[in-house]
Amino acid sequence: MTDRAVRVRFAPSPTGYLHIGGARSALFNYLFARHHGGQFILRIEDTDQKRFVADSVQDLMTNLRWLGLDWDEGPDVGGPYGPYTQTERAALYQQWANWLVDNGHAYHCYCSAERLEAMRAEQTANKQPPGYDRHCRHLSAAERSAIEAAGAPFIVRFATPRTGDTAVHDAVRGEMIFSNSTLDDVVLLKSDGLPTYHLAVVVDDHFMEISHILRADEWIASSPRHVLLYQAFGWEIPVMAHLPVILDPSGKGKMSKRKVRVGDKEYPVFVEELRSEGYLPEAVFNLLTNVGWSMGGDREVFTKEEAIAGFDLTGINAAPAALPYGKLEWLNGVYVRNLAPAELKRRLIPFLAAALNLDAATLAENPVLDILLVDVQERIKTLSEAAAMLDFALIEALPAYDSKLLIAKKLDAAASQQALSATRAALVSLGDLQDPEHVESTLRGLAETLHLSAGQLFGILRIAISGKPVTPPLFTSMKALGATTVQRRIDAALAKLAALN
Repeated sequence: MTDRAVRVRFAPSPTGYLHIGGARSALFNYLFARHHGGQFILRIEDTDQKRFVADSVQDLMTNLRWLGLDWDEGPDVGGPYGPYTQTERAALYQQWANWLVDNGHAYHCYCSAERLEAMRAEQTANKQPPGYDRHCRHLSAAERSAIEAAGAPFIVRFATPRTGDTAVHDAVRGEMIFSNSTLDDVVLLKSDGLPTYHLAVVVDDHFMEISHILRADEWIASSPRHVLLYQAFGWEIPVMAHLPVILDPSGKGKMSKRKVRVGDKEYPVFVEELRSEGYLPEAVFNLLTNVGWSMGGDREVFTKEEAIAGFDLTGINAAPAALPYGKLEWLNGVYVRNLAPAELKRRLIPFLAAALNLDAATLAENPVLDILLVDVQERIKTLSEAAAMLDFALIEALPAYDSKLLIAKKLDAAASQQALSATRAALVSLGDLQDPEHVESTLRGLAETLHLSAGQLFGILRIAISGKPVTPPLFTSMKALGATTVQRRIDAALAKLAALN
């Protein structure tokens, strides 16, 4: 380990949107920093300009903040070690690439794309492992001078030691030994002057004083190259910890880059999609914390503060971890039910406004939402589900529905019409419908009088006022709608039944 002040970074490449795997890496870095009272840095590694996605940086920042991850330094907040975007640090990489060349740790490579392609084809034909043949490493000074005098473009390659081993000390996996003979002379600086990941990450981590590198295990193969670069520069090597690969929920393969299927349900894998489908950031945070790390015991639900207090590298399991997507809806439902009504309402309004084409400010003042909120809270698992439960109460006119739904079991249209007409008369006599218990008691008595079951009568009434067989509690729904709307919708339903006779 190290006695340096804890400084960690999440350094995504803006070649796509925030994947749940990247979010897990960011989360572990954040938890580690906060647990140790250290600094969490956001750095954008945008040197792969061919794959750059224009709005991905904003997506990364927006959805990291949505998850509750705030950074102490980064492109948008600044800091003493900036800039925090790699394309703004090109001069620094050039400087230290030149230093490596000047000190014999790297060299200019002038090989054309055609030569490299032919070399790879020959290696394939001879069943040799792919890799650069180090042709330019062995050029004489005179040969180099002649080539450069002719203006030939070049890249910079690292002069990897040909013999011996490189040890990588990993805080999760222990010591890993790599034979230098298996490592090629990796490219450090491209012909356009931009660095590859290998040079940029080492230079940036050093000058940003990163103490611990927590990154996905896909970088294990690169770790000996980075250790060798640190050694060549004579810099202190940060503590490395490679996080376990995330498997799909079946545990049989790596996490998908697009969609995950659990049973008959598909789940998105991008954070923005989870957000738009109505999952709470607290639930996603909780879910991801459990992927490769455990709070201990059988505990599955905990707060951010509890995760920060309990998190450390010793709790990370090196074994691949299946993403428990099957628990996501359950976990989200737990967090939904734990929200204070006012907070739930605040979070629901954007979903309701978008789904029902309503004004958010008007929704916020609508008493109907307040009346039905508690019942909806007990039933939804995601915020996006609320619109389908509440649309009948929040829109003026009901969408068209099948008139045959108004016919109760074991009744015909005429009998259902008679029952609904009697119900209307009973409701008119009750007045404002603001006492759900009294309304229910009255209509149960009416059902007995009509020799119907309560289910038959209530089913007809539910369809009449909502157009659907499932709603929040019937009598609370009638309270929310008010007597005038209830009567108007019953009249429309009676007309539908009359047309069926």
